[in-house]
Amino acid sequence: MALNNMPEENFEGVDFNFDDDADDDQMVATNAGSRKRLFSKELRCMMFGFGDDKNPYTETVDLLEDLVIEYIAETTHRAMEIGRTGRVQVEDIIFLVRKDQRKYARVKDLLTMNEELKKARKAFDEIKYVGKYFGCLKRSKYRVI
Repeated sequence: MALNNMPEENFEGVDFNFDDDADDDQMVATNAGSRKRLFSKELRCMMFGFGDDKNPYTETVDLLEDLVIEYIAETTHRAMEIGRTGRVQVEDIIFLVRKDQRKYARVKDLLTMNEELKKARKAFDEIKYVGKYFGCLKRSKYRVI
């Protein structure tokens, strides 16, 4: 086991000859093809929004995606170690980002927005349910007026 509690990777059979560019291109191609890209579209839009080209290099997007996934995995592992072991709860994430004011403010905003959306959905569903109920009464011969 590695020092940072991450599983050790097995590098048997891998050639670490960094002088040949062809080997580097082949390693990039096999790494990109081995895993489905989850955030490529969103990262491209974010990069464009922050001033990059409309069609950024695929290698740049892949590098950013690798960094994002590494950050998410690291944060998840850290969150699993605090609180209830083996489970990630919202309070664990808040605890991890409490010292970074920007992240903490963003988490608070997202949680507040989530609660507002839940309330709005619930109110909308209640109105829809009540509308269906009263719609049935208007059509029935047993009207309540």
